[in-house]
Amino acid sequence: METISALTNAAVRPAVKFNASYIFLVSMVSALGGLLFGFDTAIISGAINFIEPYFKLNEYSLGWAVSCILVGCVIGAAIAGKLCDLWGRKKTLLLCGFLFAVTGIGTAMAHSLTVFVFFRIAGGLAVGTAAMAAPMYIAETVPAALRGRMVSLYQLAIVFGILLAYFSNYLLADAGENNWRWMFASQVLPSALFFGFMFLVPESPRWLIKMERKNEATVILTKVGGTEYSNLELAAIEESFQHEHKEKFTDLWLPAFRPLLWMGIIIAIFQQVTGINAILYYAPEIIKKTGVNNENALLQTIGIGIIMAMFTLVAIWLVDRAGRKILLQIGCAVMGLSLIGVATCFHFRYFDNYLVLLFLMLYIAGFSASLGAVTWVILSEIFPNRIRGLALSVSTLLLWIADFAASFTFPILNEKFGVEITLLIFSTLCIIYYIYINQKIPETKGKTLEELEKMLVKSS
Repeated sequence: METISALTNAAVRPAVKFNASYIFLVSMVSALGGLLFGFDTAIISGAINFIEPYFKLNEYSLGWAVSCILVGCVIGAAIAGKLCDLWGRKKTLLLCGFLFAVTGIGTAMAHSLTVFVFFRIAGGLAVGTAAMAAPMYIAETVPAALRGRMVSLYQLAIVFGILLAYFSNYLLADAGENNWRWMFASQVLPSALFFGFMFLVPESPRWLIKMERKNEATVILTKVGGTEYSNLELAAIEESFQHEHKEKFTDLWLPAFRPLLWMGIIIAIFQQVTGINAILYYAPEIIKKTGVNNENALLQTIGIGIIMAMFTLVAIWLVDRAGRKILLQIGCAVMGLSLIGVATCFHFRYFDNYLVLLFLMLYIAGFSASLGAVTWVILSEIFPNRIRGLALSVSTLLLWIADFAASFTFPILNEKFGVEITLLIFSTLCIIYYIYINQKIPETKGKTLEELEKMLVKSS
């Protein structure tokens, strides 16, 4: 047991001895869904160079082949809230693990673009659902004092999934004419591990209370922080559900909740339209434009993945110390300036001294230490218990739509206007988001979900 000062309201909450190992187990297992998310979405970056001639793709069909997974993500996000509320967070994540494995095999066996796209979209269902269910599950299970770091584990898992995909792509690049098939099939092993480990963790105590299964929730909360902590949390959760009724989509637009919904939508959209997944999916292609061969491009992409992992750890270390808002502000500034740097290099055709790679790494570092991890933390925090499932579903649905728009249009914009103009568009959006963060996003660190509900609903 590890003693952690969990006081968010000193007059009410005593210092609590949390079961740190249990909390870490619960968070890590569910966050493994993020590893599959990262792996499934990033594996395409290494396969582009091989599926393009195999399926005879132009810039439009290439954009579709790369971004079609995001159509599934949109559908997954649209249904995830209902699945989580109907089946619970745990069973929903189990379904995701199963889909990750099946769709990896299906994509690997595709012999036509239609079949390839079908299984990529089906895989996107798992990605979109897990993207909402895993952060929600962690936020509803761990204490407020650790919530930021534990939800950030989800982003860390996404990053390690991306890095694992980059390593896999590099190692399998010389595996023969079926190398891209092995790239997609390789996700079966982590999918099976995630599916198995999910049986070791409990259901969300907040969902159990919502389902009138208080005794089960009490056991979990007691295991997390002891009897006194369990009693306080149960009382707070039950109070938040006192006026609970069946969620309806129209509830999201009630005057008390509407500003929070818009905030969540804007936070979700700007995580994507600032360019991150367009950069990640097409990183090898951008690097190849500087004059290096495909093998070196894949190797440099691994460096980008390592930077992502390192600075996601920075975010986990700082998110509950420095806070959410300051990380978002710094990250947006770094991202915008880095994209301007890359665009300048392409404009003047200056590709010496790995300067483009350094700017790309700086961009990735800025994203990973801010928008990457903090977006999921804030989205899991700002919505009241009453509408959390639906509101998170709407926000993540629009996140994936924004991701699709950025990823699908990148090769088209790149072909029509060049890399520099395309990246300057993304940098402009970074500046716009910085202004919004500064003016509208509140600080949420150190408060329970129920305390945040009272603060944000009242203030909105």
